[in-house]
Amino acid sequence: MHALSNTDILVVWERGAASQPVYRALILLAFACSDMAPEALAGLSIGRRDSLLMDLREMTFGSKLSCLTRCPGCREKLDLAFDASEIRTIAKEDVSEELSIQESGFSVRFRLPNSLDLAAIGECRDVPSARSILLYRCILSAKRDGEEISPQLLPLDVTDLMVKRMEEVDPQADIQISLSCSSCSRKWNQTFDIVSFFWSEIDFWARRILEEVNSLAKAYGWSECEILALSPHRRGIYLEMACR
Repeated sequence: MHALSNTDILVVWERGAASQPVYRALILLAFACSDMAPEALAGLSIGRRDSLLMDLREMTFGSKLSCLTRCPGCREKLDLAFDASEIRTIAKEDVSEELSIQESGFSVRFRLPNSLDLAAIGECRDVPSARSILLYRCILSAKRDGEEISPQLLPLDVTDLMVKRMEEVDPQADIQISLSCSSCSRKWNQTFDIVSFFWSEIDFWARRILEEVNSLAKAYGWSECEILALSPHRRGIYLEMACR
């Protein structure tokens, strides 16, 4: 894996501009992890994928993260600032190719969700339908008292146990940040999504780079390639002189 240069940022931004978030994540990783096949990246568990995105984000923009959110009670704005290490988790065990549970006469073999599974539920309009499709895609085998059954016949307590098991072995897939509002004292947990967070930064930087290219091209007649070849420090100095 390698950090994204200014040129890289423009390329991935252009490729992913019209894509769904799940495909943006894969575009970013495919560009930075040239030693891994696209199929392998798409087959990574969500937690493993997001961990790699965190690595790439740190290599590109550093370990410090900041963003804005609102209190769900009083709608007060909150400035959040934290380090990447604060939202990294360590699985209690290695993520295996196959997981299994036994409960009340039912036995289920299943795998962890991956990016292809998220893409399959991208058009779902309600959470229950998305949850069902996601779980059924991950089930490899379902039995009741030793007899093979359709996954749709699994009771809720069994599928809930599946979800709990997935969370245990792939905790990076669902990062919750504990927050409290200084104005109304409300406390809540908020999901941190590295894909949308990282992409918002990619979008900001790409537009900023293009503005710099536009300004320097007008001032000096240089090509985009020539401008991007300059270090950020030198490019900044030229921008200052061009504005005088």
